[in-house]
Amino acid sequence: MTYEEFEKKVTSYGQDHLIKLYERLDEKGKTKLLNQVSCVDFDGAKKLYDLTKEKKEFKDFKIEPVSATDAETMPEELKNECIEIGTEAIKSGKLAVVMMAGGQGTRLGHTGPKGTYDFGLESHKTIFEVFVDKFKEAEKKYGVAVPWYIMTSKDNNMETIEFFYEHNYFDYEEGIKTFFSQNELPMLDEEGKLIIQEDGLIKEAANGHGGVFEALVSNGILEQFKEKGIEWVFICGVDNILAKVVDPLVIGYSIKNKLLATSVSCIKANPEEKVGVLCIKDGKPSVVEYTELTDELRYAKKENGELLLSEGHLLMNLFNVSVIADIAKEELPYHVAHKKSDIIDEHGNVIKPDSPNAYKFETFIFDAFDRLPELGVLRYKREECFAPIKNAEGVDSPETARKLYKAYYNL
Repeated sequence: MTYEEFEKKVTSYGQDHLIKLYERLDEKGKTKLLNQVSCVDFDGAKKLYDLTKEKKEFKDFKIEPVSATDAETMPEELKNECIEIGTEAIKSGKLAVVMMAGGQGTRLGHTGPKGTYDFGLESHKTIFEVFVDKFKEAEKKYGVAVPWYIMTSKDNNMETIEFFYEHNYFDYEEGIKTFFSQNELPMLDEEGKLIIQEDGLIKEAANGHGGVFEALVSNGILEQFKEKGIEWVFICGVDNILAKVVDPLVIGYSIKNKLLATSVSCIKANPEEKVGVLCIKDGKPSVVEYTELTDELRYAKKENGELLLSEGHLLMNLFNVSVIADIAKEELPYHVAHKKSDIIDEHGNVIKPDSPNAYKFETFIFDAFDRLPELGVLRYKREECFAPIKNAEGVDSPETARKLYKAYYNL
């Protein structure tokens, strides 16, 4: 892109502040900014900004509780049958795991990818290392190194790769197949202006965990699955250290019931817990994110006193490979997050806000559920499957996750 093309483009979209910022950059910086602007979908950015003016209303939707199968009360004979079916699938090399690990450990006071965070075990193992342990245990049990694909972000991709390289892949090099990055979207201020970082470039953020489908296709990984005969893909986040990454029950349950996808859940701890809830929306499987729940839905109860919407979505989902390409064909809807972000103004000053001042746009994996003919829900006890590390202290902190982890593994 030439400067003239740059000037015309940003002016026509009301992004004139970029011109003054451009003038303060050195030649290398100017080239980078021109290249970046040439790739920005300005019409798309305007549509994203329009979303910030919309208010989510659920009064026009029929929201019902989802039906879940409780792993604990499942008849023993049926459970054993499902485990046997799932075990055979794992041994036959039909399972792969995709871990979404694009986040930084900033909220934890950690400088680096969240997966490299030491959450306080006596062994000082990082989050990534406790998952390596799970994969190694599965390899011994099933005689196969389950392929592990790690989705990073542009911010932490190289650091993540270097971390594993420096530690010789924790002796699981055969299983760790590849690292790949998800796409990003520009962040906007409250007036719809593109936000500029301190380096003079447009600030972008990862496009949410719903971007995993598109990333699997665009990085050629879906084709790898097909070539390797992989039929099932378990997709999870990096920060839940009790995630059952190699679970024969969930695979066997899906195969037995002819399901193309199954979500692992646990009962919400309380109405205010910050997890989305699985539900049926207008007759289709869905999730209402906790930030979008109305108080009426959040506190609604069944006749027996239990929460009406009680099945927490834990970001642990099993998909049949056959549905991933279909999901990736159509863009998932975007959700708006109002965040605090340092901003460089048109005079080059760094503005550090005290309250949210910027919009980040994300897609969520669960918005693909309504494209499925049916979604299975398999419920576990919380202490068996859910120990997230999100906050530096308090709820879902290293302290709470560490306690759950040590109790589960009898440490």
